[in-house]
Amino acid sequence: MSQERRMAVLGAIVQDYVHTSEPVGSKALLERHQFGVSAATIRNDMAALEEDGLIVAPHTSAGRVPTDAGYRLFVDRLSQIKPMGRAEREAIAEFLAGAVDLDDVVDRTVRLLASLTRHVAVMQYPSLTRSSVRHVELVPIGGTRLMLVLITTTGRVEQRILDLGLDLETDGGALVSRLRTEINGEAAGHTLIEAAESLHRLPERFAAEEGDAVRRAIAVLDEMLVEEREERVVLAGTRNLVRSPGDFPSTLEPVLDALEQHVVLLKLLSTAAGGGEHIAVRIGHENPYADLQSTSMVTTGYGTGVQLVGGLGVVGPTRMDYGASMAAVRTVAAYVSALLTE
Repeated sequence: MSQERRMAVLGAIVQDYVHTSEPVGSKALLERHQFGVSAATIRNDMAALEEDGLIVAPHTSAGRVPTDAGYRLFVDRLSQIKPMGRAEREAIAEFLAGAVDLDDVVDRTVRLLASLTRHVAVMQYPSLTRSSVRHVELVPIGGTRLMLVLITTTGRVEQRILDLGLDLETDGGALVSRLRTEINGEAAGHTLIEAAESLHRLPERFAAEEGDAVRRAIAVLDEMLVEEREERVVLAGTRNLVRSPGDFPSTLEPVLDALEQHVVLLKLLSTAAGGGEHIAVRIGHENPYADLQSTSMVTTGYGTGVQLVGGLGVVGPTRMDYGASMAAVRTVAAYVSALLTE
């Protein structure tokens, strides 16, 4: 029983400290929570928690605050993440549904997460290496010019214009129609690399006099499928860190510098994020990057169906409402995933 009570005391200290930002003493615990034991018992429980390295006195006051280990145990003992309310979920769905393209989806997602959690929101653009071809459209735009439009399963849209060398308003129209059918037959539903490999054999199916035009189109489409693109990450809510400067040991500058290093954020998102119900939480010194060890990061993956295409999450002080942050990250990721599969 004493061990269960000590865990309850730890949970109460975490909750109170998160909400008040003040070290928590035994008197305050007894006033705010119904433990049904004496003040001396609570003091003994706090002494045991301190001996185990789960709480610490930040200065000479009688109050205690959680350590990184204390937060970790608290998070690990969360039996379930309390779901967000119906009104909040409906507001999230409505806000994200208003997006007009992928860029707008990403922008709305980070702004929404930053607003919900009051932390820094981070989102990785869908990775092209994990994308598949949804559709390829060929659009004659006058004379011999053709527009190629590549649409991926992650919502990215790429387009190129080329000169096909044929009058598309006369005899070239039938070729464009057949080429569209053949390209989508080979590429749709396949990864970008798989699609590129399949399309290389396509010119063999056409008549010799059509071969040059087909090879031109396939060459341009091949560039669209395999060219290198920089992975990107988008942030919002950096100013939220300034709301509680006391949560950082000295200065915010190292944290802000680290947040500007998108390579660091991409690595954290890719290594810490799982999909579905899985929420990854890095607390303080669990973070491999020294400049971010005064923060905690809550992340998950998002994707189309069972395939993850990117990560999203929040970065904030270790004095974080972990339950609420985890619920917000999970809920927003689910709506983003559903949006990308439409």
